[in-house]
Amino acid sequence: MSDADARDARRPVRPGGGKRVTMRDVADAAGVSQPLVSIVMRDVPGASPESRAHVLEVASRLGYRRDERARMLKQGRSRLIGIVFHAAQPFHGELIDELQLAAREAGYNVSLAAVTRRRGEADAIEALLGERVEGLVLLGASLAEEELERIADEVPVVTVASQYSSARFDSVSMDDARGTELAVQHLRERGHTRILYLGAPGVSGDEVRTATFLEATTAAGLGDEVAVVAGGASEAAGAKVIEDALKHHPDATAVIAFNDRSAQGVVAQARLLGKRIPEDLAVVGFDNSEQAELPYLQLTSLAQDPAQLASTAVEMVVGRVDPTAEGEAPRTGEHRILPTKLVVRSSSGDPAPSSR
Repeated sequence: MSDADARDARRPVRPGGGKRVTMRDVADAAGVSQPLVSIVMRDVPGASPESRAHVLEVASRLGYRRDERARMLKQGRSRLIGIVFHAAQPFHGELIDELQLAAREAGYNVSLAAVTRRRGEADAIEALLGERVEGLVLLGASLAEEELERIADEVPVVTVASQYSSARFDSVSMDDARGTELAVQHLRERGHTRILYLGAPGVSGDEVRTATFLEATTAAGLGDEVAVVAGGASEAAGAKVIEDALKHHPDATAVIAFNDRSAQGVVAQARLLGKRIPEDLAVVGFDNSEQAELPYLQLTSLAQDPAQLASTAVEMVVGRVDPTAEGEAPRTGEHRILPTKLVVRSSSGDPAPSSR
């Protein structure tokens, strides 16, 4: 037998043609007992250095992986944080990336459930509860506060980018009110008075932004020149609503869109209608997503810091998951509002005040 044949003979084939490799498989291939494999995999005393090295080498060749979830469940823990996100929201993708990093640093794994056109937020939450997650982080939650309180009776809940005031769960969000004020101030400084806010009724954050827009423009003496128009949170919604809005408000020179996706649709459709951006129509979005920096868009936007939102959310949910100190009273809901800033790009430009 050649050396190559000998190596092939010693190389175990994964049992079952691709099925998960078990401790029994490792024990059989290594020629040792299953309890010895367990000792090695748990990294506890009871195996000689030679036996430990041999078992680990065989396990590596077989592709064995410890079932961490089963091990944690035996201890009464899953160390899983469930994350509900909206598949259509690019900014949620940025948040997930940061949430996974923050969770790992805290010693937790994450399990994801998407909200789509065919699966609502409540169903996504139920799927995660079925996985025995120890806490939930909900991105852009839109459920009623009472419903979230019911869920928080089962596991700790932290909402991200949604503002609540419940004493039974936590939230972290950007300062929507201050962000809207900054957007109005920015456009006013560039000479705009005929400003539209394209909202997204029913979507988290829109109620605060709408109210603040009306307050800020009224305070600036623009009450008769501005308008709130119901739109949506997608590119398609932004494109549709800006075409309708400009028919009813043909003199409008600036738009604050609910988010960057909607703003992207506004810019694209406005250009098709012959509008120059920003000379004829200045556009501001929310989120400062990666799309905002695209060369053809260069969107002025209110910035959210995904790393700060994620680390705060994980800190809050872990703080509720881990037992409180003996004698310490359970804490009530904590609701943090993080600062925002306006990132100015060419979509809002520097129009001549005389033309506005």
